Amino acid sequence: MAVERPPVSESLKVLDHFTLFKSKKWWAAVVLLESFGRRQIGLYLWVRKGDSWRRKHKFVIQDEASWEAIKEAVERFLPRLTEP
Repeated sequence: MAVERPPVSESLKVLDHFTLFKSKKWWAAVVLLESFGRRQIGLYLWVRKGDSWRRKHKFVIQDEASWEAIKEAVERFLPRLTEP
């Protein structure tokens, strides 16, 4: 069985992807893209509408510095997930 290409715009070149979650209605994935000669990482959430996938959310990471800032902010909140 072939791996299904994430339903990103045809104008973007998908270099690689990793599916985080997929059901009949929802699909979440991390996608390594190339656009206008630049690489970026996109975190996507799609919802199925009829026979096709529609993008619900997209979050793009442009460089390692941006990722470090995002990661630091998220890690700050992780311990609070178990608070009452």
